[in-house]
Amino acid sequence: MNERDALDILQQAIWTIIIAAGPAVGSAMLVGIIIALLQALTQVQEMTLTFIPKIVVMLIVVAVSGTFIGAHIYAFTEVVYSRVEHGF
Repeated sequence: MNERDALDILQQAIWTIIIAAGPAVGSAMLVGIIIALLQALTQVQEMTLTFIPKIVVMLIVVAVSGTFIGAHIYAFTEVVYSRVEHGF
């Protein structure tokens, strides 16, 4: 294993993390922006108001996109195991 192989695996790992976390983080960001706009319009400045909707939306998004996330993690695992099996 040389530096190029290590960097290639690291790059694939980072992209897998971004793809796997993307739907949950994106939905939480969208809900956070919507709630922040509603708080600004109604002038209700309660800090804990954003937690429950974000958690609920993130759980729903992860439940819906779980197979997509699992498929990407499985594909990355297969690539890493195949490289270990064939000696890089």
